[in-house]
Amino acid sequence: MTLAATAPSFTSVDDVVEKLATTGYLADRSTATAVFLADRLGKPLLVEGPAGVGKTELARAVAQATGAGLVRLQCYEGVDEARALYEWNHAKQILRIQASWASAATGNDTEENSWEETKSDVFSEEFLLARPLLTAIRRDEPTVLLIDETDKADVEIEGLLLEVLSDFAVTVPELGTITATRKPFVVLTSNATRELSEALKRRCLFLHIDFPDEELEREILRSRVPELPAAVAKQLARTVAVLRGMELKKLPSVAETIDWARTLLALGLADLDEDAVRATLGVVLKHRADHLKALKDLKLA
Repeated sequence: MTLAATAPSFTSVDDVVEKLATTGYLADRSTATAVFLADRLGKPLLVEGPAGVGKTELARAVAQATGAGLVRLQCYEGVDEARALYEWNHAKQILRIQASWASAATGNDTEENSWEETKSDVFSEEFLLARPLLTAIRRDEPTVLLIDETDKADVEIEGLLLEVLSDFAVTVPELGTITATRKPFVVLTSNATRELSEALKRRCLFLHIDFPDEELEREILRSRVPELPAAVAKQLARTVAVLRGMELKKLPSVAETIDWARTLLALGLADLDEDAVRATLGVVLKHRADHLKALKDLKLA
């Protein structure tokens, strides 16, 4: 079975920028170009960058902008094929086998016939638990498959991803090969905590996203927190840029900048002065050492 040809979701790079903006995601030119090419060429998009720059949000925005369903595989150390691809519902299988044995014991069927029927029954669709990769492959509707924090998974999972992303097909020994009828838009994210294999990278387009500059961060604040005064948005963007220039354990994410803005509004603060920074710095810095260093370097200690 071959993948059905599908119409592109975006007509141009500018179209990507406009459609993502309707979801609240402000994409720069390089991000929009990468999304456009991934859509047009049908290739997975590997998005790398520090935590909190909007990698996961990009996949959500693409799904929302195109009206696609979002299927997410959250990677972590120890995630295996059963959690990523599929597994059998063993508890339900055991109950069905016990029921079959009970039927055979009452003389309603021979033991041999009962087992053959049961074996074909318990390895049927009814007992199959589809995990994110298989779920995305089997969907007929437009789908965005997000493989989040790929670098946190063990190297063995990359071999599974190579097979799935190459053919968009999965072989279940008891059922045969399940092939996608509609290729999903695939986004893989990585915080670069380890180097991904060259084989996996070759199958993907690559995009690096860094923290936004002050101007873009102000635009993001204007989009996500429109009631925030422009002067306060400027102060926030400048302060966050200074914090990101420090050697901290955890740099403030874009989401935390937005939270900081909403915090100021909730407290009725019309200015990010020294007192406001001291009172609310915990919204963006989550380590005590970072908190103390920031207060010292900002000369607020």
